[in-house]
Amino acid sequence: ETIAAWLARWQGRDMPKLDRVKVFVFAGNHGVTAQGVSAYPAEVTVQMVANFAGGGAAINQLARMAGAELDVIPLDLDHPTGDFTQGPAMDETAFLAAVSAGYDAVTKDLDLICTGVDDAGLKRKVVAIEAGLQRHVATLADPLGIAAALGGRELAAIFGATLAARHLGIPVLLDGFVCTAAAAPLAKLHPTGLAHTIAAHVSAESGHRGLLEALSLPPLLDLGMRLGEGSGACLAVNIVRSALECHARMASFAEAGVSEK
Repeated sequence: ETIAAWLARWQGRDMPKLDRVKVFVFAGNHGVTAQGVSAYPAEVTVQMVANFAGGGAAINQLARMAGAELDVIPLDLDHPTGDFTQGPAMDETAFLAAVSAGYDAVTKDLDLICTGVDDAGLKRKVVAIEAGLQRHVATLADPLGIAAALGGRELAAIFGATLAARHLGIPVLLDGFVCTAAAAPLAKLHPTGLAHTIAAHVSAESGHRGLLEALSLPPLLDLGMRLGEGSGACLAVNIVRSALECHARMASFAEAGVSEK
């Protein structure tokens, strides 16, 4: 009932629908990987995008099973962001361009969107994160400033897509830790900035559960997943579909002739 009511509220109809569900997977490369702190070289991102296009990734299969469209959006893969241990990952122009790419990808004819990222380029060591935080400590109180200083184009695009969905009244299923972190600035910008979102799952990534608790986003699933690609959000689509079927087709006690006492 809670899921159905959430959908009805944001779609603005008594009987919500899921005729058009789209999974967005954003991909970007990070300059900090030049220090050798990533488990994967930057070229893996290009290879993963090619695999998505060829239909060979897990998300291709999960999207098909969920009856969802898949839109993979690479973001200037030949030009990684800056090394955030040396300076901002993105200047204002680059950050806003990535936000716009995500924002413009969302169209008003969608009933539900799922956000995801190609996680290959995001396995950074703690030392690099700590160095980045120390360098940009003066920016930590500014949600958009820190997103530009420490984030990537794909994270900025997720922020943009989630913002566009809010403006268009489209509910959003957030995938794992990275997607939640990318959308988190909305909660800092407005207390109800993430009211149109549901956490699809809590991943096995360290810190995700704590972030969800801080944002008051209880997850639908807890399966120990850490695949990325929007996979957890895609699995949750069928839970949302089931909630709508119950909302639309279940008989009340009176209709079923069942006594309430």
